[in-house]
Amino acid sequence: MYDERLAAFSRDRLDGRPIPDDLRVLLIAQWEGRTDLARLLGLEFFEPGEVHPLLDTSYLTPQELADPELRAVNAAAAEMAGHVKLVAKGGKGWLGYWLHPGEPADRPWRLVELDTEFSFWRPAGRTLAEGAAADRAAYQDEPDERIAFARLAADLTALGLPLSTRDYDALDDTEYEVDPERLMEELTEAAREKHGLG
Repeated sequence: MYDERLAAFSRDRLDGRPIPDDLRVLLIAQWEGRTDLARLLGLEFFEPGEVHPLLDTSYLTPQELADPELRAVNAAAAEMAGHVKLVAKGGKGWLGYWLHPGEPADRPWRLVELDTEFSFWRPAGRTLAEGAAADRAAYQDEPDERIAFARLAADLTALGLPLSTRDYDALDDTEYEVDPERLMEELTEAAREKHGLG
């Protein structure tokens, strides 16, 4: 029933890669109008045609677009968009996957979060649902994020989206092989030099 929409989402957001199981469940829930999962995780998934945040320059004035420094930043951001596959709004800004070719192919996709200042963050967890739950746990009424995460994990399991663990301390927090923040800086500097700003 949702095969065409899932295929379109995969093309638009993941360059045609297979959609991870938890993302599939979350997307279908959103399309069915079920808000329970998205509310728990604080996520809203991109609709067709929404511009990738790293490519969106609509908020800039013509003067800003012509500024050599901003042109360098925008050039670097456009290159980063090839590796940063954002699928949802939430958290500090947007959440998705870090799919740089320098990352090992034999492990799950690494999560990445982009904030509104173009800073990159590494969420804990092996799946989008785990990363979003870990992020949300820090903002619950419960002062201990470990307890808050365990409760969120139990609620998600009850709604048909089990996580690999209910133990906050057991969440995967493997470092990136290629750090997005450092790569963005390197690409920006290369673009600055290209525009004669070195």
